[in-house]
Amino acid sequence: MKIACIGGGPASLYFAILLKKRDAAVEIDVYEQNRADDTFGQGVVFSDETLGNFETADAESFRRIRESFVSWTDIDTFYRGTKVTSTGHGFCGLARVRLLQILHDRCTQLGVRLHFQRIVTDVETFAATHDLVVAADGVNSRVREKYAASFRPVLDWRKCKFAWFGTSKRMTAFTFVFQPTQWGLFQVHAYPFEAGRGTWIVECREETWRRAGLDKLDEVQSAAFCQNLFAEHLAGEQLLINRSIWRSFPTIRCGSWRHENVVLLGDAAHTAHFSIGSGTKLAMEDSIALADAVAAHRGDVPGALLAFEQARRIDVLKVQRAAQTSLEWFEHSERYTAQHPERFVFNLMTRSRRITYENLRKRDPALVARVDAVVASEEGQRSATPAPPALSPFRVRDLQLGNRMVVSPMCMYSATHGVPDDWHLVHLGSRAVGGAGLVFTEMTNVSPQGLITPGCAGMWNDAQMTAWRRVVEFVHRHSQAKIGMQLAHAGRKGSCSKPWEGDAPLATGGWQTLGPSALPFRSDWPVPKAMHVADMASVRDAFVHAARLCDSAGFDVIELHMAHGYLLSSFLSPLSNVRADEYGGSLANRARFPLEVVAAVRAAWPAHKPLFVRISATDWFDDEKKGFTVDDAVVLAGWLKAHGVDVIDVSSAGNVAESKPQYGRMYQVPFAERIRHEAAIPVMAVGGIAGLDHAHTIVAAGRADLCAIARGYLTDPYMVQREANERRVADYAWPVQYLAARS
Repeated sequence: MKIACIGGGPASLYFAILLKKRDAAVEIDVYEQNRADDTFGQGVVFSDETLGNFETADAESFRRIRESFVSWTDIDTFYRGTKVTSTGHGFCGLARVRLLQILHDRCTQLGVRLHFQRIVTDVETFAATHDLVVAADGVNSRVREKYAASFRPVLDWRKCKFAWFGTSKRMTAFTFVFQPTQWGLFQVHAYPFEAGRGTWIVECREETWRRAGLDKLDEVQSAAFCQNLFAEHLAGEQLLINRSIWRSFPTIRCGSWRHENVVLLGDAAHTAHFSIGSGTKLAMEDSIALADAVAAHRGDVPGALLAFEQARRIDVLKVQRAAQTSLEWFEHSERYTAQHPERFVFNLMTRSRRITYENLRKRDPALVARVDAVVASEEGQRSATPAPPALSPFRVRDLQLGNRMVVSPMCMYSATHGVPDDWHLVHLGSRAVGGAGLVFTEMTNVSPQGLITPGCAGMWNDAQMTAWRRVVEFVHRHSQAKIGMQLAHAGRKGSCSKPWEGDAPLATGGWQTLGPSALPFRSDWPVPKAMHVADMASVRDAFVHAARLCDSAGFDVIELHMAHGYLLSSFLSPLSNVRADEYGGSLANRARFPLEVVAAVRAAWPAHKPLFVRISATDWFDDEKKGFTVDDAVVLAGWLKAHGVDVIDVSSAGNVAESKPQYGRMYQVPFAERIRHEAAIPVMAVGGIAGLDHAHTIVAAGRADLCAIARGYLTDPYMVQREANERRVADYAWPVQYLAARS
């Protein structure tokens, strides 16, 4: 087998080592455009978990890499004149040139042929004369560009500028510096990689970079500027240059990593922002997987490349998602600079959602204890032993919640003519007794025409109100929880069967649905009636009537459902609202009818009681088919706040069937966080929140004020009670009937 590797970085070299180890007969040539001792950048950093993979793959190169490591466990953050240290983290670093030397030596030992100062321009010839061509030619890959039709690359150029310096400063920790200036915020990512040497990456928003005049400075002048800016933190040591030019980071994703017998590796195929670790680590893990696949599919190159991509794609996507969240945090880090230093560092540590409250508590319990105390103080707790963040109280208007945990609205499809029964009493009552601060009813519809299914709950007559009052009175009598009703109209997503009966438009017994436009939710669904102004007035009045019934039933909160493609939500999205009158077109016009409903409900709902609104913050479409966006959501949140809304419940998607949400842990929290900061309104986060650990993380970092959980509460109604018991929360109010279970 004959293999050519284009690009002589760690990805190509490590792949060549691993495959040559397995089969000495394989001919491998590595072509590098630079000299053997050239390297750009300074050091590379690995986490402890990565090292086990390297040791298993090739113990000899791992031994030499390990001998060259400097190791540390601390992360130091300099912020607002303070230094906060977090410990318990495992990192190792070494000089990039040293890593290359080790891999060069190992390649030579195994018989891999290395060619330096060789630029490969004739990729087609290489592909024709070799069984396999490995393109590891970096971010600016010529091979990726050559076969772009197959690789389908997408390059997302980000909002910050960065320069990669070295430093003679001796460091013993991963170091972050956040330096406010007259031009804007500068931040440093720094770490040691050998005795007396470290990497010092300076990053700032592009507009800050331009205001500071860095766009007009050369490499030497830029280094002098940054050395002066961070003189206090460099403590008299120097910044070192090595092609330390200012760059923008591109997040690179490819639809495929394969073209016939050519495969992309490392940064040529995908990038992950340096703030979550080394791209070298990701590239070398690619090398392990590619070597495994080629060895396992000897003689079958297409099969090997398919197996490689299948083995790596999901892991790479996970890393890229975490990296994207992390880089976006740094793009917007200035929004957090009013936070207390301990809380800011917690926010920084958990930015990518890979490290959570409990994970950090195991690594560094002292830091988390300090964060608990800060959160408790800022949220008004008076206890000498502060509750963990999600169990801190929350006040909105005259309503005091005992904690931040919310049972999200979940349709039960078990009402009769809209009237709830014992199922609803037990379902909601058990979760209230289980300790949630706020319990929401399912999506409860304001008219028969607004039902999703015949089994959905309603709030349009006295029989329904009386049945709901029974539930409310149970919750108030037997728990400390508050209870809210989510009011809605299904719009064009109505007249359907129950999920366990097909979850599709009713074949018989259906009703005419309504929508902003005569567009069905799916092509084979019934066409809704495009609403006239009179229809809108009728629906608005139905919401008002339902709100008054909610007050009569004793509900503490109302949430208006303006998400997931139901009626009010469908007005907001340009994908479902194509009207040409004053209720369509611009965002202001599309929001007109939903805001009319909000204003009418707020006027009818008692002033001392809070009003929530759930929105879909994005339709999850790219610019080619742009729907409702997070930018729109921020503007809408400001309008809702002006109309007397107290909390925005931030969800996403649902307006059109073609949406493709990127599911994952806490995947909608960034939308809530942005709305909280930019619209200056309390928010409730929902979506992928896996219990109290995630909720503590979200609240402690200041990403949301409340955390709503749905599926988790279906299997664990008593999650809050158990957490309060295990953590010995003194202020937790136990039901007297359950006191025997208290620790």
